[in-house]
Amino acid sequence: MPETPTRSSRSFRLNCRCEHSSLVEDFLREQGFALATEDFFPQARRLLAEPFPVGASLASVFGYIYIQDRSSMLPPLALAPPPGAAVLDMCASPGSKTSLLAHLVGETGFVLANEPNPKRLATLRQNLLRLNLVQAGACSFPGERLPMPSASWEYILLDPPCSGWGTEEKHPRVRALWKDGKIRPLARLQRRLLEEAARLLAPGGRLVYSTCTTNPEENEEHIRFATEKLGLALLPLSPFAGFSFDAPGVDGSLLVRGHASGAQGFFLALLTKPARSETPRDPPAAAPEGVASTQFLSPDALEESVRAQLPPGTLALFGDTICFLPHAALARLPAGLRWQGCILGKMRGGRARLSPRLHRLLPPIPGTDSLNLDAVAPLVDLLAGRGLEAPAHARRVFLYWRGLPLAQLSVKGTRALLSP
Repeated sequence: MPETPTRSSRSFRLNCRCEHSSLVEDFLREQGFALATEDFFPQARRLLAEPFPVGASLASVFGYIYIQDRSSMLPPLALAPPPGAAVLDMCASPGSKTSLLAHLVGETGFVLANEPNPKRLATLRQNLLRLNLVQAGACSFPGERLPMPSASWEYILLDPPCSGWGTEEKHPRVRALWKDGKIRPLARLQRRLLEEAARLLAPGGRLVYSTCTTNPEENEEHIRFATEKLGLALLPLSPFAGFSFDAPGVDGSLLVRGHASGAQGFFLALLTKPARSETPRDPPAAAPEGVASTQFLSPDALEESVRAQLPPGTLALFGDTICFLPHAALARLPAGLRWQGCILGKMRGGRARLSPRLHRLLPPIPGTDSLNLDAVAPLVDLLAGRGLEAPAHARRVFLYWRGLPLAQLSVKGTRALLSP
């Protein structure tokens, strides 16, 4: 039986294909980390020993784990989109829940992550790139005015900005900072976001509303508004294994008891739109003017071995940046919507230069122009800029650790180097 979590426990997710899970765990153990499997999600892990910050581990640097509070993993699991589904994440940065949703829908699905703040949008995109999530894309609109047709999404996650009372153990002054009049504007924004989510939700669809606060004004009161004024219905959530819950103010929702769960305090509610509901007549806000036309690239811009690793989709050029647009997204999103798919690399001199850390573009089995390492020390040297001995006559090198794809290295002289 797994050990009971404590508040000092650090949690994270494996960000890999199921067949690579044991390899990623070995990758961590080789650097001295000890970990335990969580009951509530097969890819969730808890640290039992952390010789140095796990965010600096090789597994993290190469995008195979994502550090995330246990409670923060619950909203995507409560939404539970099936493989191949399309999901809208309305308030997405830094990408914690977006990336878990992308894992759930798989490579045949699609997650559109919206983030209106430019700096937070940049963080979101960097995380999606580091995690190699080609089935996710990002856009930047006010969450309460998304230029999309009504009733167009069957799965929506709304985790809006909140007071963060559930993080009180980590941030002891959070209740003093967020109280009384300071919360009211936040609650008004949350309600507008919930109204927009209800507009976008298709009849029979599922909407998760979640926050990392325990404040009823930001939680239960909004759920009552959704059921009494917006025509939504509450779907009861079953408690997740390994967590303790307080009695919420609305039956069927969940309120995570933070300290007892070794996690943040968190509120979750699952809503649906009855199939008999009428689609709102108000048209969505118009897309912004001046959206640049997209230049599509021939698939031949990428090597055949690279193309074979991508799900069905299209290559597009935004300036000199190569992006991947999944067919699942192109079939779902309205024409004229400004969004960006996963960045694959740059065009330089008419040739595609792929991002070196997109390990999911590497062939699944090392070849003659590959380095397949058994130890972690050479990888530490590589990240320090010292390089590795390149195979003879190689122009570029695919890097693996015991068969786990890691990166594409450039060759200078006889040395294989990892570009920034």
